Amino acid sequence: MPITEKVTLHALPPSHPCKAVGAALDYKGIEYEWVNLDFGKHNEQITELYGEGKTRVPGLTIGEERVHGSTNIFKRLEELVPELSLYPEGIADEVREAELWGDRVLQDLGRRIPWGGIYFRPEMMGKMNGIEELDPAGTDFAMKFVRATWKYHNISCVQIAEDLEKFPGMIDEIEGMAADGLVDGENPTAADLQIGSSIWVIGTISDVKPVIEGSAAERIAERYFGEIPEMIPAGALPASWIKLRD
Repeated sequence: MPITEKVTLHALPPSHPCKAVGAALDYKGIEYEWVNLDFGKHNEQITELYGEGKTRVPGLTIGEERVHGSTNIFKRLEELVPELSLYPEGIADEVREAELWGDRVLQDLGRRIPWGGIYFRPEMMGKMNGIEELDPAGTDFAMKFVRATWKYHNISCVQIAEDLEKFPGMIDEIEGMAADGLVDGENPTAADLQIGSSIWVIGTISDVKPVIEGSAAERIAERYFGEIPEMIPAGALPASWIKLRD
């Protein structure tokens, strides 16, 4: 049954959970409007729209109904359009588990690693909005913004180095999911979209790209979100922090 109410996705352009929800809406064939909140003010705006304690994108309105968070949105979309299932019969529970791993474990690396790269190359933050390189005044603003973002997400160099050390093992874990048919199959699952969106944004940091090259993680990221562009050139992150797969 087609959805007759207006559907609106409240989002930010660089947000990987928002990309995941957009891909799910497209797959389900649901028409929607993508509305970008104001970068830097989006926390307050999402709280105003979705209620106390809701500070992060994405949020989805379906008529008067308000659904917050990518996993909750996926669940609601499955109820509305069950025909194109994101949780295939026979492996639904395993897909759900893989989806939650993508949401609760991998997703934070999709925030910390890119913001780590931008910290060391703040003039490249303009690429989020289609600007190749910021001028000096813009770079001054970017540095202040990145520092505030690090504080908000509790990012540190120690945390980023730990993330990068764990990352190759996580790519191997995704390979195992692919071998079990939970991702990288003929049609997208909820796990494909949750995991692929995070891998896509992490892969925009050129220092990290070799870790995912040729993997199932890279395939699902590019299949559902397009070719991974270079946002931060190689050399931004210390070479000793980068760990390759065995």
